[in-house]
Amino acid sequence: MALNMKTRCTVLLLACSLMFANRACRSGEAALCPIRLEDATASSRITFRHHAGENGQGYIVAGVAAGLALFDFDGDGRIDIFFLNGAPLKGTPGGPWPDALYRNNGDFTFTDVTEAAGVGDLGYGLGVTVGDYDQDGLPDLYLNNFGPNVLYHNNGDGTFSDATSTAAVANGSKVGAGTCFLDADGDGDLDLYAANYVNFTYENHVSIKVGSHFLHAGPRYYKPVEDTLFRNNGDGTFTDVSRESGIASVAGPGMGMVCGDFDDDGDTDAFVCNDEAANFLFQNDGKGHFKESALLAGVAYDFYGKENSSMGADCGDYDNDGKLDLFMTDYQSEMPVLYHNLGGGLFEDATSTAGITNDLYPHVTWGTGFADFDNDGDRDLYVACGHFDRVESFDDRTSLQVPNFLLMNTGDGRFTDVSKLCGSGLAVAESSRGAGFDDLDNDGDIDAVILNWNSKPTILRNESPAGSHWIEIELHGRVTNRDGVGARVRVISGDAVQVDEVHSGRSYQSHSGSRLHFGLAQKVRADRIEVRWPGGKTEIFPGAASGQLVRLFEGAGSPEN
Repeated sequence: MALNMKTRCTVLLLACSLMFANRACRSGEAALCPIRLEDATASSRITFRHHAGENGQGYIVAGVAAGLALFDFDGDGRIDIFFLNGAPLKGTPGGPWPDALYRNNGDFTFTDVTEAAGVGDLGYGLGVTVGDYDQDGLPDLYLNNFGPNVLYHNNGDGTFSDATSTAAVANGSKVGAGTCFLDADGDGDLDLYAANYVNFTYENHVSIKVGSHFLHAGPRYYKPVEDTLFRNNGDGTFTDVSRESGIASVAGPGMGMVCGDFDDDGDTDAFVCNDEAANFLFQNDGKGHFKESALLAGVAYDFYGKENSSMGADCGDYDNDGKLDLFMTDYQSEMPVLYHNLGGGLFEDATSTAGITNDLYPHVTWGTGFADFDNDGDRDLYVACGHFDRVESFDDRTSLQVPNFLLMNTGDGRFTDVSKLCGSGLAVAESSRGAGFDDLDNDGDIDAVILNWNSKPTILRNESPAGSHWIEIELHGRVTNRDGVGARVRVISGDAVQVDEVHSGRSYQSHSGSRLHFGLAQKVRADRIEVRWPGGKTEIFPGAASGQLVRLFEGAGSPEN
């Protein structure tokens, strides 16, 4: 049947609308994507470069570096950036390559203040987290290294002091991984979880030679190492309680991790990604005793019962049903896994039903995050990709440097791949690792910082069209921990209800998002804000107009009846 031009256009537009619900329509692509992430690296004045620290030896630690942290270290209301760096491994010339701290200037440029702040650690950095461990109102830094870890105490004057020895948290000479602050025992201060990878030393290094090149051996060539839990003693020191807490009852090659109340019982649990092994989910009894229950909960393996080479993790309520879901990245020829929270401490693999794109399958995926980039009231997904050096010599399905992915939430429990539609930032091809997400310019939308392996970072500025509203929330504990880590926040705006939680440590061995961000779509205010502080006490705070950062102090609201 012949169609006139007007009818043809109508049919074409309808077809594009239907296709967009599942994947981006290729006609008029830019107009169909409401998210714009632009590459602002060149104008950011950030000159940091990550160094893997090896010279072709194939040391396993070199491939799994490294994370970053986004946090306001100097209390000026702007989110600053901390990059982990490598160090020369045995047989590698060069260095030193210190970690780097960049102060946010407020105009989307950053100034290197590493030396002045005293945080230029020269160890081999792998994981990092941020938390106020001594309850003085200032965010401190913890580095999970290959070799002794480092705790930097924030002095409040723009400088940090090395408090590792005093606090007793060096954690020996292990190969570090993800790390998180959490109030494990409900006593009001932050304890410290340090995931450990494998028992690697220069003496037991496994060499795998393909042609004339040495490749990185996988974790199965080494013994796994139990993770470490340090209990905060409340006086600036910690005690290793890994054994008595149950954390050291199992051992796995830990990578990224995230802590949250996944069974909604008022205490903080820990999800740990294991590389080429079943994941761990440590369920907390509320007193700091943990039971590993990943198999029973449904997050040890994927839908097919396969243990993944799990890399990074984040949690968030992607379908706005009030429960924290989990997203996990992993190795090539494995799909990243979206674990949908069913309630009661149970999860299901919803990767396929949620429309997570199969284009991720050929790549190694690392840093990740749930974030509402377009402020429409649901959380999108960012996935960082990149392989190991020399992959092209034995595999033509992927490459060392590949673009990252952005999966837009369509609001119906599904995601659509808009990576090629959302601006210059997703066209950057690097070997990405750590990823962090925060509002760097205080304009109400979420920006991104990506640490790229053996290269410069990528700084992404969110320039999505204005129109949707937002609100940001910063918690201040008084009885509970000062950062509000572990607190659950519900924002009610008309018939829309959103849930989020304050986390310390997430993504791939990184930290970001201490200030909670909620997109409100066309709602001009949040009508009601509820905060369930760690330990279970709930307070109700009055609503607030959109377009602002709201600071909520424990005890200033009204107790829930």
